[in-house]
Amino acid sequence: MEATVLSVGKSVLDAALGYAKSTIAEEVALQLGVHRDHAFVRDELEMMRAFLMAAHDERQDSKVFKTWVKQVRDVAYDVEDCLQDFTVHLDNASLPQKLWERRRIAKKMKELRLKVEDVSHRNRRYQLLKDHTTSSSRPSSSITAATIFGVDEARCVANQDRSRADLVHLISNSKEEDDLGVIAVWGTNGGDLGQASIIRAAYENVDVKRRFPCRAWARVVDPFNPREFVQGLVKHYKLGVGVDALLELATDKALEDLAAEFSRYANDNSYLIVITNLSTIEEWDLVKICFPNNKKGSRIIVSTTQIEVARLCAGQEVQVSELSQLSADQTLYAFYEKKLFPSAQGSQDETTVDNSPPSTSEISEIQPEGADANNAAPNIRTTAYFLESSHLIGREREKSEIAELLNQSAQELQVISVWGMGGLGKTTLVRDFKSMFEINAYVTVMHPFNLEELLKRLVMQLHAESSKRMGATHLGVGSTRGSLFAMMGVEELITELARLLYGKRFLIILDDLSSTVAWDSIMQSFPRVIENACRIIVTTREENIARHCSSRQENVYKLKGLQYKDALELFIRKVFRDPAIDLDNHPELVDEAKLIIKKCDGLPLALVTIGGFLANQPKTVVEWRKLNKNISSELEMNPKLGPINSILRKSYDGFPYHLKSCFLYMSIFPGDHKVSQTSLVRHWIAENYSREIREKTVEEIASDYLHELIDRSMILPSQQSVFSRKAFDSCRVHDLMREIAISNSSEENLVFKLEEGCSSNAQGIVRHLAISSDWKGDRNEFESIVDLSCVRSMTVFGTVRPFFISEKMKLLRVLDLEHTEGLVDHHIQQIAELYHLKYLSLRGCRDIYYLPDSLGNLRQLQTLDIAFTNVRKLPKTIVRLTKLRHLCAGALGINEDLSKLGVNQLCLLTLCPLAFCVACCAPRLLKRRLDIDGEPNRHDVCTMCCCSLTPLVATRESTRGIQVPKGIGKLKGLQTMGLVNLARGKKILHDIKRLTLLRKLSLTGISRKNARELCSTIANLSCLESLLLRAEGHIGLLGCLNGISSPPENLQSLKLYGTLGELPPWIRSDKLKNLVKLSLRSTRIFGFNASDTIDVLGRLPNLAILRLRLESFLGHDLHFTFHGDQAFPSLKVMEFDRPQGLQEMRFEEGAMPNLELLDFCAWYQEARVGLLTGLECLTRLKEFTLSGSDYDDDFMEDLRAQLARNPNQPNFKRTARHIAPGPSQSADKS
Repeated sequence: MEATVLSVGKSVLDAALGYAKSTIAEEVALQLGVHRDHAFVRDELEMMRAFLMAAHDERQDSKVFKTWVKQVRDVAYDVEDCLQDFTVHLDNASLPQKLWERRRIAKKMKELRLKVEDVSHRNRRYQLLKDHTTSSSRPSSSITAATIFGVDEARCVANQDRSRADLVHLISNSKEEDDLGVIAVWGTNGGDLGQASIIRAAYENVDVKRRFPCRAWARVVDPFNPREFVQGLVKHYKLGVGVDALLELATDKALEDLAAEFSRYANDNSYLIVITNLSTIEEWDLVKICFPNNKKGSRIIVSTTQIEVARLCAGQEVQVSELSQLSADQTLYAFYEKKLFPSAQGSQDETTVDNSPPSTSEISEIQPEGADANNAAPNIRTTAYFLESSHLIGREREKSEIAELLNQSAQELQVISVWGMGGLGKTTLVRDFKSMFEINAYVTVMHPFNLEELLKRLVMQLHAESSKRMGATHLGVGSTRGSLFAMMGVEELITELARLLYGKRFLIILDDLSSTVAWDSIMQSFPRVIENACRIIVTTREENIARHCSSRQENVYKLKGLQYKDALELFIRKVFRDPAIDLDNHPELVDEAKLIIKKCDGLPLALVTIGGFLANQPKTVVEWRKLNKNISSELEMNPKLGPINSILRKSYDGFPYHLKSCFLYMSIFPGDHKVSQTSLVRHWIAENYSREIREKTVEEIASDYLHELIDRSMILPSQQSVFSRKAFDSCRVHDLMREIAISNSSEENLVFKLEEGCSSNAQGIVRHLAISSDWKGDRNEFESIVDLSCVRSMTVFGTVRPFFISEKMKLLRVLDLEHTEGLVDHHIQQIAELYHLKYLSLRGCRDIYYLPDSLGNLRQLQTLDIAFTNVRKLPKTIVRLTKLRHLCAGALGINEDLSKLGVNQLCLLTLCPLAFCVACCAPRLLKRRLDIDGEPNRHDVCTMCCCSLTPLVATRESTRGIQVPKGIGKLKGLQTMGLVNLARGKKILHDIKRLTLLRKLSLTGISRKNARELCSTIANLSCLESLLLRAEGHIGLLGCLNGISSPPENLQSLKLYGTLGELPPWIRSDKLKNLVKLSLRSTRIFGFNASDTIDVLGRLPNLAILRLRLESFLGHDLHFTFHGDQAFPSLKVMEFDRPQGLQEMRFEEGAMPNLELLDFCAWYQEARVGLLTGLECLTRLKEFTLSGSDYDDDFMEDLRAQLARNPNQPNFKRTARHIAPGPSQSADKS
């Protein structure tokens, strides 16, 4: 798997190279006369990138190489920063300044070239790509694994008693009638140095020769060749025995004869076999079938550099003995099954592997990578207190649902895909179904995928199952057949597979599938026609793979984490082991236990492993609190928690490099923080993690990255949005995955978290700074802890302090102050000097009333988010921001009628100057009265009164939108704009009409004065996907939208807020074929038009979400009947909220065939039995939500009775009465 340092290096190089090759960089270099140096740097970066790709292909991971990659990464950062700095300063410089900048830049470019040359020479000097021998990662991982598999205990025992186990004694200590025994030899330095001499000495020992006249020594060659392996073994037998019965083996000897001859000889003799260079458990699976258990005390010695292989070869309940200490860092150990070596059990230099993390009976995903679960022994000894393998805590519902999928009536082959993040227990769950079928097989799909090896394991298991049912017990027959399978090619294996499956009802489990290509290869190997209700279960971590494998959507099953109650039960059973003891006996541990369970977030692997670790610790608050506080370091350093790190890192390690950078970026956000999907995508774009590819925009590419991370279960959607076109609004990272992100990002100097108790940053340069809400330091401490000169992004949580925004942050690209406190108007002037800024979010900063003209200096700005601030007007200089793509401002609320202010308007205007004078003299008084979080000065008071409060009172305009200046049409790259207030005039619509790339537009202040220009503008915006139109007062949108002859063809979301009276004529099926979501609020469609309106909406072919919100219909006697006439064919979500004068709402049989969620709210005085009927006719309904309160009991019981008659048994939920939408629904970010 690719190291993080290599992934980050490639990602940074990609960004630097992308900018170096851009037209802008080329033009700037030409203008400055440094084009030769620029070309050299660009070409060198391209060579470095190619080098890193080659290093990835050759799995290069030495310490020297990693150090060099970090240096390449830092140089790439410098190159990108310098090139962008050149562009920024030239954009903002006057002519004299440009001459000075030219000289400065030329000097800087020479320095940059020298840096690049130096790094390139270093590569050649150390010949890094040829250095395959030094691998620092292997020993450390071996040491960690050694601890997990019980070697530390053996070492401790050996240190107390200097005697060592004797390999000769272990080999010779057998009787003629004993079972076959395996002794695996492994060394701590990760290599095989010294193993051969120790084993050879025992192999040539006189007593061993006497005990085993039949001996052979064989080396496993990579790639493994079964034919050559068997031929070599038989030759060694012949040399060792000298028996004439074993004739010379000619190369043309029949395969069947060779296998039969070898099996017969192995069955009749007591043998000793030494197998060296064994590197995978798959090789062992193929090798061991050659050696029958002939009950003659035979022995096999396996030499391997992989501790997992040594552990799994040895057997079930394994002893570990120290054989010899060759040097300070090289010790040899022997692994063997305790029951086969009884005389060794009492010696003091052996130890039983007992690790306290879970056994495979609890969760089999804790197997080492590459272990076939049918042959893999549990990691530790199974004891009485462990859960039975057939009992899965909290998984009864999942077992039942998967069993239903397996028991479908369909006779053709069905594929059930179970997907979810690593550690959920997918393997344990699906293996519980094996007994339901005539024959079954379980195979782990290895990475990299090898079809031949998978088919061999599959055929061997199916053959063993068939033989078991037929009563075949003769060892020789099984061994002969197994040897034959081991030497078959792919075509022969496919033929044998078809023979074994013919006419049988089978279940095949393919575990841990990681590629669609592998699945396609596997399915091509299966017989074309399979009946008898046969089933295949696939487990995978990726949703897209699950959907690819299962042709039927209902066969894709997402496994989720345990509910809190079940998680608590599992954790307690692991910690206390005795069912009679629980947290009631330890009330002081309750709070810490809850925190542990929260961090585990329903992940069985984590609950079992941490519970097993705490079982052997003192049951004290101090111990548990220490684990909670240091969970990140414990996961990394504590070998007892190794399985968690191993399983979760497996998902991370399998990422392509561009996804690793995106995932590591998530470590910026606190554990409980829900990150807006749209915000996150725009962050990544500003950081250059996403670039345009062919016809896809950077937004689409970044969104693809996010969905891929979600499909791989690395990022979890935390707020599913049923009323949105998106599947989710926000996302988060599992607490334990976040710890991995924090660990890796810290190691690569990517993210530094400034939080309570943190010390001076020892990492050096930091690229991303996150300031936690609990950090209370001062300016001196801030500047001493963090080097601000190279910070590219700063995200603040909690309160903003004035010194956070520093002139030293010359390279800052992302400034996220969303929903922070303490920010006031005069702080924005400092922000306007951050010339590299690409992303600026002041969303939710309520004390911001004004944006200065200097904001126009931010020429690189791509996203400006000032939604839910009190800014009412954009500065004229905003038109300079030609790279701006997303402008989010204003806020939505109820449709207020501000004309009521007219009575007191004169009085208010008179009081405003008086209040202004008082506030200027005493700004702190204003702070207290208006509950301002920051520290306003007199300038802030002035701007607040002059730019916001006084104009609001004088003009009686809506507080919801924002005024944009003339010339906004120059921002040709704008894709998102809103909420724009049109009340000041219609000229702004001519500018908006020029923004032909707009995909999302929100407008308010619509009236009959600007209706014609509005309709012309909308018709011209052909790329528009989302449109919101809003008007205040009782007139609202009445008659304003009829002039739209041809709405945008790609329109997917339409929101209309304000009086309509009737639907505009262009809202019909042939005009809005792509419309997915329609929301009507306060539209007051007249009752006599209600039936026609419903008919029109029912014919929209792709309408999936329909929101008929407050007062969308108006009348005295409203009746709605939804017929079963193929209306609303795609509708899945419907909201029906308090239409005025509702008398009846009825669903007939066949109505809304795909509706899954219905949200209903009525005025309590209108709620009665018979108001809402026919719920039992909505056959796919999953959830019915009744909003509001004070409903009559009879009305409630009637609804429950209808839902009880529904064949789909939908859930019934109650929620409070609807309130004004919050930030996530209003001026949304998309």
